[in-house]
Formats: sequence, structure tokens, C-alpha cells
Amino acid sequence: MKKLLIVAILFLGVLVFQGLLFLVPIASLPASAADLQNGAKVFQTNCAMCHRGGKNIIAADKTLDKAALEKYGKDSVEAIAAQVKAGMNAMPAFKEKLSETQIEDVAAYVLEQAQIGWQ
Repeated sequence: MKKLLIVAILFLGVLVFQGLLFLVPIASLPASAADLQNGAKVFQTNCAMCHRGGKNIIAADKTLDKAALEKYGKDSVEAIAAQVKAGMNAMPAFKEKLSETQIEDVAAYVLEQAQIGWQ
């Protein structure tokens, strides 16, 4: 009887945990350290020449800091990834150069850096 009770409690715990996963939007979960590390590498290789330290050497007011990302509606991983894929104005599109994973990683990295002030 005791074993059955333990199994039932464990089963209910798993069900509750799985239920909670559906309540937390996936986009709000932080990227793993490995993703951010890859994002940092992708940024250094492809973005830093124009956006070193979150700045913008082409359009000084369109930086990658938190306030500018919010102002221009680029304050989510999805919005940043869309910008990276499609490009805009002087920024080239990277959808043919970077993989989907690289784009997601660099977008997560940019958002994380913006939130901590590009340290």
C-alpha cells in the first residue's frame, strides 16, 4: 500500500510539473548558457563590426540598448531574429548566411546584453 501511495504521488508530481510547463510561455524562458555563448560568437563574427558594444556605427540612434529596442519594437527574441533574417536599410539580411539556430542564439544574446547594459 505504501509503494502504491509513493507511485501515485510521484505520478501526480510529474503531471503537475508538465501542466506548469504549458503555463510558462516558451519565449519567456531564458536561453541556456551554451546558446548565449554561441550567440556571442555569432555576434562577434557577423554583427560586431557595426554593433560593437551594442552601438550602431551607421545609425547612431538605432543602438541595441534596451530603450532603443523597446522604442523600435525590437525588444523580443522573435523581433530581433526577424530583423537579423530580413535586414533593413543598411543592415543586410542574414537568413541565407546564418542557420536558424545561429539567428535564435544571436537574438537571445542581443536581448540579454541589452537587458544588462552591454557589459
